Amino acid sequence: MERSCLISIVIFASLFLACSTKPQEIEYGFDGCHFCKMTIVDKIHGAEIITKKGKVFKFDAIECMVNYSKEIDLGTVAGYLTNHYENPEELIDATKATFLISESIPSPMGAFLTAFEGKAEAARIQVEKGGDLYSWDEILNQLKQ
Repeated sequence: MERSCLISIVIFASLFLACSTKPQEIEYGFDGCHFCKMTIVDKIHGAEIITKKGKVFKFDAIECMVNYSKEIDLGTVAGYLTNHYENPEELIDATKATFLISESIPSPMGAFLTAFEGKAEAARIQVEKGGDLYSWDEILNQLKQ
């Protein structure tokens, strides 16, 4: 009886962990963008969509993530994540980020779109590099045109 109980616990734990809605580390130079199929190499502009079932879609640019979001049922999304300018490779909640579109900071797909963890950081870089600041909702509207 103990062995079957242990097996049941292991199976349950495996199923529970398989549906985790946690981000996956982007393996730069190896992972491919789910939208444009390019290899993800830029450590500032990578992004991920995580579904409620735990599936992770990786992108080489925020604009690829936004464009892919037009093709899926948004009700299945658990989260949108993006790298950010101040700490490349770190993923943050894209819905809470501030975005800068500046031709002085090229992104992989040419939208010149970069995420910042806070508005103060974005405003500081905007003074240096120029461009316009946007919220997540504003970026969705801007890129859906």
